Parts: sequence; C-alpha cells; structure tokens
Amino acid sequence: MPQKNSHTSTFVAQLKQLDRLLCASRPLWQNRSFECKQLPWAETFPALAETVWQLADIELDEIDACQSRLSELLLPSLRKDLLAKGNDWDLNLLLPSSLTTATAIEPLLDFDDMAHFSAHIKGRKWQQIAAFSAKIPESNLPVLEWCAGKGHLGRLIAKLNQRSVTSLEWQQNLCDAGQQFADKWQLPQHFICADAFDAQQQQLKKEQLAVALHACGDLHVTLLKHAKQAGTKQLVISPCCYHLIKAKSYQPLSNAAKESELLLSRADLQLPLQQSTIASEKHKQYRLQEIAWRLAFDSLQREMRHVDEYLPVPAIKLSQLNGSFEAFCRWAATSKQVVLNEPIDWAHYQALGYERQRLTRRIDIVAHLFRAVLEKWLLLDRVCYLEESGYRVELSEFCANSVSPRNALISAFK
Repeated sequence: MPQKNSHTSTFVAQLKQLDRLLCASRPLWQNRSFECKQLPWAETFPALAETVWQLADIELDEIDACQSRLSELLLPSLRKDLLAKGNDWDLNLLLPSSLTTATAIEPLLDFDDMAHFSAHIKGRKWQQIAAFSAKIPESNLPVLEWCAGKGHLGRLIAKLNQRSVTSLEWQQNLCDAGQQFADKWQLPQHFICADAFDAQQQQLKKEQLAVALHACGDLHVTLLKHAKQAGTKQLVISPCCYHLIKAKSYQPLSNAAKESELLLSRADLQLPLQQSTIASEKHKQYRLQEIAWRLAFDSLQREMRHVDEYLPVPAIKLSQLNGSFEAFCRWAATSKQVVLNEPIDWAHYQALGYERQRLTRRIDIVAHLFRAVLEKWLLLDRVCYLEESGYRVELSEFCANSVSPRNALISAFK
C-alpha cells in the first residue's frame, strides 16, 4: 500500500532513520573512486575489502544491476566488520524494498488509438507515460503539465478524461509539435512557451492539478516551491536527476532534512542514478576500456605535471577506442595542454590504468549499496516539505523498476 502521512507522521521518522545510516556510512559511499589509489575504507572494513576483491571482474556488472544480489554478497562482510567494532547500523535499511507492489497496467486506450498515440514515443517511455497516467487522481481540476516537452503525458491525460490540460514548455519547437498533435486529436490541451524557473510565467494556480514526469533536479523542486506559494490543490510528480541543480551542494527542503549533518555534492546526488545496465558484450568492453584508458592517462599526467590530482578529460568518440592507447594519450594531453616528457613506457601506464579500473569498480559497487537509501532520503525530503506545507502526501511507485528505475511517485493533496 502507498505510504500516507497521519497526524503523527511517520515520514519524518523514516527520514531521520535513513539519515542516521547515511551519516554513519559516509566513508563507504561519499568518495570519488577515480581519485583513489586504494580502497579508502580498507582498514576500517577489512572483511568487506576482502570480499570485494574476491568478486570476479566479469561478474561485477551483473551484480551491480541487481540490488538484492549486491546486498546478499556484501552485507554479511559489512555486518562482520561492524560487529568487530561494536557499531550498530540498521543494515535492514539496505535490503531491497518497494514502496508499493507495481501492478501491470491495463490498456488505457483501444487498440487503434493506442497505436496512434504511441507511434512517436519509444517503448519504455510510452510505458512510463501510461503507468503515470493511470495514477492520476480523478477530479474536475484542470491539469498543468510541467516541463512538458511535446506534451505526450498531457495529451494522454486529456484524451482519457477530456480534462483541460495546459502544457508548459520552454522550447518553442516542442510546443509547436505538441500543439499539432493535440489539434489533430481535437483535445483540450494547449501549450504555453515559458520558462519554468520564472515565477511570473509558471502558470500555477490554486484550482489545479500539477503533474511532472521525470522533471530533473531544480525543475521539480521549483514546481514544489511554486505550488506551495500558489496553494495548488493537487500535485503528482516523479522526481529525476537530483544532481541537476544550480547550487554547488544540495539545499534541503524540509525542516527535518535541514537538521541533517549530510552535505551532498552534485557528485553525491548522482549516486541514485548509478545502476549498470546489461549492455551488449561489445559495448561493455568499450566502456571498461575507456575507463581504464582515462585512468591510465590520469596516472601519466600526474607524473608529467608533478601535480597529484585528477584531471578530467573531454568526451571521446567511440572510434578513438579502436586506435592505439598511445594515440589516445597524446590526444588527451593536447586537449588538456599537458607536456609529455619522452620517452614514455606506454605499456606501463596502460597496465596502471587497468589496475585502477579494477579498483574503482570495487569502490563504486560498495557505494551502490547505499544508492536506494540516498534516493529514499531525497524523496522523503520532498514529502516532508509538502507535508509541512499543508498537504496530505502519498509516496508510492507508478511502474516496475524494469520500466524505469526512477519510478517513485509523490502525490500531494490540499
């Protein structure tokens, strides 16, 4: 069942429970693996260190993609280390859990309409839109679709319920394309080209249902703040990309989160999004090669510059990975204006890169134990903020994790 708040809200208690675990475990998840030369927590968690080095390289992606497998393999060693030091963490919070049991979505339209509506939308995106639409509360309130794009979500809501939908989008070409679709179907949907960050343009009203499917970072936070100011009666949102913020570090919304000792950087906020997908073997090898080569160049540039700090390299073309390692390094050196002192033992640095790649993957896989906990903390911050603003709030899931890992749904009612 969805989690709801009551007069003695459990949401604040849940946030504080997660906060205690996240604060205590910071050494395990709040680090930048590509800057490390060894497991940064090896001395404090020796059993865990031994376990991660026993994992086969070839299995790491598969383990990382399955939270239950990850917990099964790593939690016993972590528990052993904690017992040895007398630490008492609530490790049950790291076990996979679901906010609700996601159910299959019944077809919302007849076969012909479904084919036309979904013709221009990729399969998973259509599934997400359909699943989200099925969770829209029944009412006569007009709908504001926030950060609408071409208005696929708003168009389906308008079609299903013949509800008036205003779709807010800042790119004029997307507004034009969306309006053409709506007019073709004779739907009560109209587009407004406006900047969601501009309080004078945001279109939020009291008698309204505001919806946002995967609005990124500051965009969905801005919606929450504007809705609070406008007294908007209903909100249904699915947050995404927590790291896309203007501030250098996370700015908590709720009073409960503001009391936390956590200071979250943009890099920390990317943790919930770091989940491996089982790509083709060829693409997997390219990805691992790129990581190794980047780390190899990093080892090289540190020595050449006599500066022991990581130096980011621009994005590369896939074709560069089909060339030689030496050519990649010379390109990277030119890009970052690093002077290479010849002669250079290229095989030595390439080997260093693969060693560091194996290290970073193990640092990351331990950090990934905490990605769901951090995301739940971020979600609860939003839920508690709405609760403090006078809303009755529900936290649930609108689709299965296989349809979208960003499947959390926050529903708020005045």
